[in-house]
Amino acid sequence: MLVITRKKGESLLIGDDIEITVVKLDDGSVKLAIEAPRDITILRKELYKEVEQENVSAAAFNVDILKNVKKNNK
Repeated sequence: MLVITRKKGESLLIGDDIEITVVKLDDGSVKLAIEAPRDITILRKELYKEVEQENVSAAAFNVDILKNVKKNNK
């Protein structure tokens, strides 16, 4: 993991086409601007984890419930 220090207005580059700029520093938070190609997905980690957990829950769905629904609709 690379750890760097940046001040307001300073940037860092990832590859040739992603630029992250420090826009604002507040009490315990940092506002970043991210410039990247449209085909690059950018998500906050907590949202990614939430979606990932929902996908795991959906994949673990009990198929017997669907079988009972199908049986009751006959």
